[in-house]
Amino acid sequence: MWKPILPALLLIVSPVCLGTHVSQTRRFPNDFLWGVGSSSYQIEGGWNADDKDESIWDVLTHTHPEKIADQSNADISADSYHRWRRDVQMVKELHAGTYRFSLSWPRIMPGGYMNHVSTAGIKYYSNLIDELLRYNITPTVTIYHFELPQKLQELGGWTNPEIIPLFKDFARLVLEMYGDRVKIWTTINEPWHVCEHAYGLDYMAPSYNFPGIPAYLCGHNLLKAHAEVVHMYRDHFQKRQGGRIGISLDTSWPEPRNPDSAEDREASERAMQFYVGWFGHPIFSKHGNYPKVMIERIRNLSKEQDFGIRSRLPEFTTEEIHRIRGTADFFGINHYTSNLVTSNGHNNTGGFPVPSFNHDMGVVESQNEVDWPGSGSVWLRVYPKGMYNLLMWIHREYNSPEIIVTENGVSDRGGLEDYARVDYFNKYLSAVLDAIEDGVNISGYIAWSLMDSYEWKAGFSEKFGFYHVDFTSPQRTRTPKISARVFAQICKTNTIDWNYRPKLEQEQKLVVMAQHPAEEDQSRSSAAQEAISWSLMGALLLVLLR
Repeated sequence: MWKPILPALLLIVSPVCLGTHVSQTRRFPNDFLWGVGSSSYQIEGGWNADDKDESIWDVLTHTHPEKIADQSNADISADSYHRWRRDVQMVKELHAGTYRFSLSWPRIMPGGYMNHVSTAGIKYYSNLIDELLRYNITPTVTIYHFELPQKLQELGGWTNPEIIPLFKDFARLVLEMYGDRVKIWTTINEPWHVCEHAYGLDYMAPSYNFPGIPAYLCGHNLLKAHAEVVHMYRDHFQKRQGGRIGISLDTSWPEPRNPDSAEDREASERAMQFYVGWFGHPIFSKHGNYPKVMIERIRNLSKEQDFGIRSRLPEFTTEEIHRIRGTADFFGINHYTSNLVTSNGHNNTGGFPVPSFNHDMGVVESQNEVDWPGSGSVWLRVYPKGMYNLLMWIHREYNSPEIIVTENGVSDRGGLEDYARVDYFNKYLSAVLDAIEDGVNISGYIAWSLMDSYEWKAGFSEKFGFYHVDFTSPQRTRTPKISARVFAQICKTNTIDWNYRPKLEQEQKLVVMAQHPAEEDQSRSSAAQEAISWSLMGALLLVLLR
């Protein structure tokens, strides 16, 4: 009688089911670039150190703390402005080949203009770059990662065309200062968030909550600013500095709610055109310009909504289309999660504001709360196939560009024994490797993030780091989590090894007990429960095998 039961029991107790996959070790290409990332506002602190002026995030968190989940700010955060040497040591400990970080515009140009350049700001990033190179770590530098000088926001920020020459001035300065040592640049991080989440919604700074109009103005200026910087780099810097430049777009993967439904599949494709195509199409497509579906839908809806003959989506001139197309040496993509999508009905079943980006897109999004494991963020659920699908879509849509995954990671609510994060990286990296094996040109992967930091509107409530940061300590002590050891092994060996699941070392346990006794008790409780579960399963298995 035990024979039919045994396979089911073995399935129950299989490590695969408990997230400990036992499979063949998988290897990445020998020249694959491994890295880890951060951003200036999230980690640096020193919000008014030396002559730095206010950023839009300083103003938002200081004037509207109620908009932040824990009412915190990043005035000190991980204090990387003073503790950057330790940060570099952490990158070295991870065996990462590159460290992706961003430059704070108001730290380098406090007022946003060339008339005031901060010597202290220039020196800070110069020291960081030199320290990375000292350990043969390649700096990957993002010129703009959400941190606009407040004075420029008071001129309209990214909705004002004046931002184009100002961003070009900022970029020219940093290319002159650092370009001899920086070989990988991205102009702008996540343009969709810069525009829709900042101007269309009350979310990212400056949190305008003005849907359907300013986000498209922002995107239009941002694309032109990006193109001007890339042309400047190629014309005046690239040949003698020998670097490369691109842009980092972001999206969740829109999985059709019903894969057998043509309407849901069409909604998925439309979502990709709006999310990725908005900024990807003008740069990477064969003919340039915004995606056709985006142009037509917004134009038609604008007319229906009595906006007259002008579309709410601005139009590029023929010259601008040619100027923007091809302005990237690689396709940077940030990806964390997936959504289920279906079409929004004519009666606006999604309940979106009219007009708005979401109403224009015509897609209703949800998540699979049954089959996709959760995380420390309500928006982030684990669906590794979404990573594969996204990479394949970019490969097909844009004729196999070189792709660098510039962000991918998962949140939790704290603790050093972050095996869920280990499983996430193993699964998502397996999806990346699947895409490589299926012909996608992926040259690198940069995990998010180096350490716990300020997570925008979530404050310090969500943790993405390989290193735990004690935000209550004046020293902002950094302690490696289990995931740090696993990711270091991946970077060092170029392989995914599902069997490598190290235990917490004694010194790590002492750190946790000293900093967060309750957290350690919870970890012990979880470990004890797991041990009991395994013991019971083992005993049952022995009984049945008799």
